[in-house]
Amino acid sequence: MVACLFQIVPMSDTSSAAAAATLKSLPTDMELVLKVIPMPADCNVNGDIFGGWVMAQCDLAGSVIPARYAKGRQATVAVNEFIFKQPVRLGDILSFYSKLVRVGRTSVTVMVEVFAERFRAQGEYIKVTQATFTYVAIDDNGRPRPIEQPAA
Repeated sequence: MVACLFQIVPMSDTSSAAAAATLKSLPTDMELVLKVIPMPADCNVNGDIFGGWVMAQCDLAGSVIPARYAKGRQATVAVNEFIFKQPVRLGDILSFYSKLVRVGRTSVTVMVEVFAERFRAQGEYIKVTQATFTYVAIDDNGRPRPIEQPAA
């Protein structure tokens, strides 16, 4: 059984929290796997982007690295951790970075970090989400299958 952790970090003073979280550069130890701009249809009534939309994009971004190991069909088997750190807003340019955490016999675990470049603050980035996903390689019948192990 896999436990799943969802955490929403309190944002009592989002302006000071966002200022403290502002980065001038993006991660160098992770791979840029997806860039996307949310659209008005992705907003809730408060003008923030739906968390479920962000989760779906993270799942897509997270699947890029495991695809190199699975070399065939794969499925998301677990969302091990998902933390919303800051809201995603309409007009943000989202950059999804991923890195390999673990390669198992049939599965690959990756970490995904999402950075927002605010519409009015180009060149400055805020980490808005981080997540860890596990994907399993599957055969044509949907059963787990072994994957090639990386060279040591």
